Amino acid sequence: MTPIISAADLATELAGPTPPVLLDVRYRLGGPHGRPDYEAGHLPGAVFVDLDAELAGPPGDGGRHPLPDPEAFGAVMRRAGVSAGTPVVAYDGDKGWGAARLWWLLRWAGHGQVRVLDGGLAAWEGPLETEVPAPAEGDFAPRPGALPLLDADEAAALARDGLLLDARAGERYRGETEPIDRVAGHIPGAVSAPTGDNLDASGRFLAAGDLAARFAALGAGEKDRTVGVYCGSGVSAAQQAVALELAGYVPALYAGSWSEWSRDPARPVATGPDPS
Repeated sequence: MTPIISAADLATELAGPTPPVLLDVRYRLGGPHGRPDYEAGHLPGAVFVDLDAELAGPPGDGGRHPLPDPEAFGAVMRRAGVSAGTPVVAYDGDKGWGAARLWWLLRWAGHGQVRVLDGGLAAWEGPLETEVPAPAEGDFAPRPGALPLLDADEAAALARDGLLLDARAGERYRGETEPIDRVAGHIPGAVSAPTGDNLDASGRFLAAGDLAARFAALGAGEKDRTVGVYCGSGVSAAQQAVALELAGYVPALYAGSWSEWSRDPARPVATGPDPS
């Protein structure tokens, strides 16, 4: 199953015999909580999912957005109406980061029918509603491991021996600024690949061929290879994982990302425009 769906195709599926479960994951790094925007208007039947509280564990040594406990995540998905055989579509209102985090978690946890709304809420031309739904309990039971997950040592090894992409803005990769974490810079050997370059001017993902050319130019090589990705805390990197899968690569997420790496003073830090 492709990892994205257009707004037109979503409208068709919602009117069909097996409509997908809709999950609203509006989230802005450092911005206001997404719940008020959801309550002001959301796709019909969509359930709000809180990225900080429900798609991440407590911040700490594992980073600012460590993975949630699988059982707790499963309970959140069941309350939202997700079952093992039910298609799911996640959307957000900005860059696809929040929706992609939920996509990655569900895929990693063994759900094979989840997609991101391409272009997010802005692409939707249908009606919105303000009623908060009460879906029937789903039966989804997480079975983690369906997508590759990297720890810090594995990310370092992939940066040396394969390809590890840094999804943050270029100035953070180069170490020119660090607005959040303790140390500026990047994992030695990682290649800068900002997530903004995965999207066109309308906020939709580039065509699969264009994405494949982008990642090949960054050193990904032949398709079907595993390519690692990290960001600040494992959120925007999930959007890069969607783009990698669209391009034909197997995305491996370093969920702890820079917020975990930079907490450990024993971990090396590189700066500058090139992998080093």
